[in-house]
Amino acid sequence: MFPTRKRSLIVAAVVSAIATFAGVAYASHSWSGYHWARTANPFTLKLGDNLTTADWKSHLSQTSSNWNSGNSAVLTAIVAGQSNKRCSMVAGTTQVCNGRYGNNGWLGLASINISNGTHITQGSAKLNDTYFDTATYNNPNEREHVMCQEVAHTFGLDHQSTDGSSQNSCMDYFSNTGANAGSTASTKPNAHDFEELNIIYAHLDSTNTVAATTASASEVTEDPNTWGQLVSQSRNGRTSTYEKFNSDGSKTATHVYWTEEAAARCPGCDHRYDR
Repeated sequence: MFPTRKRSLIVAAVVSAIATFAGVAYASHSWSGYHWARTANPFTLKLGDNLTTADWKSHLSQTSSNWNSGNSAVLTAIVAGQSNKRCSMVAGTTQVCNGRYGNNGWLGLASINISNGTHITQGSAKLNDTYFDTATYNNPNEREHVMCQEVAHTFGLDHQSTDGSSQNSCMDYFSNTGANAGSTASTKPNAHDFEELNIIYAHLDSTNTVAATTASASEVTEDPNTWGQLVSQSRNGRTSTYEKFNSDGSKTATHVYWTEEAAARCPGCDHRYDR
């Protein structure tokens, strides 16, 4: 038999390993390991404000404040926008835009360009006023939920949940509409979002894409033909991910948040073509 002390040490090591694994497994919503390259933590990501209404500007301000409120490697700073309604990406930044992008089925669109396999070089987040100006989606909680989520996709975060349940995180797919329009659930990050960011950014890089000045050759717009190939979709059809490869060797990845109506019409369809 093992001596008592040795048995105690083994048990303690096993318990510690299980606890560590459980903690890491719980916060497991990295978007394919994508991250901004940087040489020090924390770093500050510039959010370009191209928003056209005071209402959306207030939601971006709240989003930035909420993501800055945790103990995270990622900080945000709102700066003057450098884009337009098409929301062309600008190197080293996330450009944030709203507009009446059309009756195309999506509420929010987040795109990132990737170099060297996993390094984000630029991003964009778009909010579709064609739907947010309707009675179903035009409430402050749904607007904040979608703004918070689309911006955070450009950090390299994926969803905590896509089944419609609330994890009280803006990285879930709870819908603040209908009977839930007055609910503030899922309108800001929770502790597991910050935990995941610190996992994603635990290492440092030898380069710094946050300071990049040269844009990729990619253009992602409201036109679904610019999104590339469908690579994944949630079971309930609320979210899809697309990828395309660019002439300069980079890759563009796009998260699309579909309306409830588009998802209900055909959960398993590529919603670009099911109308």
